[in-house]
Amino acid sequence: MAKQGGIGMSVTVDNAAGAGKDISNDVTNLGIKTPRGIQDITGLDKAGIERLLLLADGEVTFNGVFNPATDKSHDVFKTVPTQAGTGTGSTRTVVIVVGGKTLTLEVVFTDYALTRGADGSFTWSVPGSLADGVAPAWS
Repeated sequence: MAKQGGIGMSVTVDNAAGAGKDISNDVTNLGIKTPRGIQDITGLDKAGIERLLLLADGEVTFNGVFNPATDKSHDVFKTVPTQAGTGTGSTRTVVIVVGGKTLTLEVVFTDYALTRGADGSFTWSVPGSLADGVAPAWS
């Protein structure tokens, strides 16, 4: 397969009821991180740093344009500010597909930030972090 860009990506996110909703058309850009922790294990006898890889993590940040239609971005994320500690809707499945490759992870979203620009634009940003201890992996 040849190199390619991110054109044709799809983003599906669970709403508070656990139903996956395709919000691809509302997302204007996104960030995906799958970092690993590291532990410095350098002994006094070393001139360079020694490290061990630790646990895997996953983070996503979605940015988009406000869309109040049923099953679109606002409908999916509007409960983020009130879901903490409720036991319902706090963990969401995220599925990102690009170039025939899929990344699926369970996240907790920590904010649904809405911004009204001076030019009249109305956008949102939603960061999420790994929730269930399962290392994210592309398939």
